[in-house]
Amino acid sequence: MIRLSIVIVTWNAKKYVAECLDSLQTCSNDPETEIIVVDNSSTDGTPELVRDLYPRITLIRNEENLGFAKANNVGIRKSIGEYVFLINSDVHVLDGCVEQMMDYLKQDPRIGLLGPKMLGADRNSYRSYMGEPTLWRCFCRALALDVLFPNSRNFGGYLMPYFKRDHIAEVDVLNGWFWATRREALNQVGLLDETFFMYGEDIDWSKRFREAGWKVVYFPKAESIHYGGASSSKAPIRFYIEMQKANYQYWKKHYGRASQLTYLLMNWIEQSARLIGHTFMRFVGKKPSDASFKAKRSMACICWIMGIRYRTGSDAR
Repeated sequence: MIRLSIVIVTWNAKKYVAECLDSLQTCSNDPETEIIVVDNSSTDGTPELVRDLYPRITLIRNEENLGFAKANNVGIRKSIGEYVFLINSDVHVLDGCVEQMMDYLKQDPRIGLLGPKMLGADRNSYRSYMGEPTLWRCFCRALALDVLFPNSRNFGGYLMPYFKRDHIAEVDVLNGWFWATRREALNQVGLLDETFFMYGEDIDWSKRFREAGWKVVYFPKAESIHYGGASSSKAPIRFYIEMQKANYQYWKKHYGRASQLTYLLMNWIEQSARLIGHTFMRFVGKKPSDASFKAKRSMACICWIMGIRYRTGSDAR
């Protein structure tokens, strides 16, 4: 009987995958746990590494890059566990993390989605949650009111700078780097929306769990390391634009035309302000190359909003 299914999607992240799977060695040796790796047609040797070094792990090789949501769904459909964990390939799962999350899920049967505390490579904690996007919250983000008033729930409800990361709490959104759910909730809520190729599916899925009456819970007693950018670092500007497109796709799915246009306007305001700020810092700041990259990124986003094609030249930092 399989109690736990762990699904990991990979795409050209070979240098991270081995560390991720090694960190799950205890789970891979557990007869009640299955680990499923879904590879999105990697060309860097990732599937061969998994096949040769981890024979007990189920490997699914997609013929093309299906995107994050669809590839995870491939793994979920293959899984049979009572609990399902979706873990990014650039995550190092710390000792005890999986066990603590399993125990907490068993304690509260109304939890539909659970996420641990996210640590960076420096072992500092980073945000892995957010408030549900609303026009007011996006307005506050666009004008940096959440930065000016970091302790205000009224101004900081989107990125929640006031939130205490050591407290267990229900949240609107758990970012999609490490999710734990239960089969009962999955059967009711449904799989990830496959129209989201990369980004945005976490906001949508969290919303659907909450609307179905399930709790979405941030659980900092369990911790893991997320290196981040395993795939997006290869083309950061392009992936940044993909994130903006995914956010807009979320608005198109859940809100009317007027709200969609208002959202785009606020995004334009935010990126314009960033473009001006980063351009200024390019000449007077201590890191001109970083400021130049961020200015290009904002310009690319503005062009996307306005329907203008923008060539960045090299997309590397």
